[in-house]
Amino acid sequence: MIVYEYPFNERIRTLLRLEDLYEKFAFFIGHEHPQHHHVALSTIFEMLEVAGRADLKSDLLQELERQKQTLLSFRSNPNVESEMLDAILFDLDRISSALSASQGKTGQHIRENEWLMSIRGRTIIPGGACEFDLPSYYAWQHDAPAQRVADIQKWFMPLMPLFDAISMVLRLLRESGRPVKMIAQAGSYQQMLQGKTYQMLRLNIDESLGAIPEISANKYMLWVRFTNQDGDMKPKPLESDVPFELSLCSF
Repeated sequence: MIVYEYPFNERIRTLLRLEDLYEKFAFFIGHEHPQHHHVALSTIFEMLEVAGRADLKSDLLQELERQKQTLLSFRSNPNVESEMLDAILFDLDRISSALSASQGKTGQHIRENEWLMSIRGRTIIPGGACEFDLPSYYAWQHDAPAQRVADIQKWFMPLMPLFDAISMVLRLLRESGRPVKMIAQAGSYQQMLQGKTYQMLRLNIDESLGAIPEISANKYMLWVRFTNQDGDMKPKPLESDVPFELSLCSF
């Protein structure tokens, strides 16, 4: 199954973009070639661009506190497994405390590092990080792989509380939705949302169908149109019925 996710608002869109960048970073930092580490470092710079909003940290802290209060209200419910609930509450407290303790604006430690900022300024130029442009960076890329990894992890670690918070918020959001089996008649599906507020849509589809969802939604209506790709990868509408699973996620 392939899972497609669609954010209903800019806040969730930002969190999903940062999650995607973190997964990219985790992949490339796990390899040893200098080019892998170049991409890992460039990805940190991309994270700073996306996370540049001053209120992202406060938004996450407020959301974590709101989720904590909501979960505390379930303590008296006999149908809730107390050990699992306590584990989630413990994680919420731990993540909130670490995020609260992080000082300054997101990525400020990188912005104060002149060497890293010189690299950042060159990486936005196509081919701008060549050895003749950044000889010191080229020399660093010839350090031992373990040393490069240690350096990159040191530069990334102050960002870790932010990404722990993002992971927890998105985890709770995804778990709020329950998949429902649907069929898109002649490749198209519409659903009235009646003004109810959702934060995210999740769509599961069997990859063997070769169907690609094009999703648009607002608080009143959801529309999914399935396409597939022809020889030159140009999408074309699917006219057959398409089974899929739909989850509407909301805190």
